[in-house]
Amino acid sequence: MLHLVVDAANVVGSRPDGWWRDRQGAARRLAGQIVAVLVARPEDLVETLDGRMPTSTETAGSDLQHDAAVQVHLVLEGAACDVEDLPTHPLLDVVHAPADGDSAIVGLVERLATSPNPVLVVTADRGLRERVQAAGATVTGPSSLLEALPPP
Repeated sequence: MLHLVVDAANVVGSRPDGWWRDRQGAARRLAGQIVAVLVARPEDLVETLDGRMPTSTETAGSDLQHDAAVQVHLVLEGAACDVEDLPTHPLLDVVHAPADGDSAIVGLVERLATSPNPVLVVTADRGLRERVQAAGATVTGPSSLLEALPPP
């Protein structure tokens, strides 16, 4: 099973679509896109992101292809944490960061990295990328995730 940790603020912020005027709505739309692919074909997330995983370790892409299961951890911070009526799905774990999102993501990765399952973090934040890689995760940018999601 792939643990996909999504830095929601970073993914939402990667598209200049006016998200800053409605951070809760932007979080709701992103969660809706993730739920849509989880309902239709969760393996699409794994297949699209497969090429983003390292090829020389236990988390090689071929391992992911044999186990197309995915658990998505959507990390919300700030105003996005207050969103109500967020779409839900059993394969979607919504994490409300008590302080900053980066610390919540690093803590989550540290816990997940103790299992044999690969952890892939979606963010473009350089500092966060370094921290989660040190904790045992692989990193990819927001465009990788957005390719796997239906349009908002």
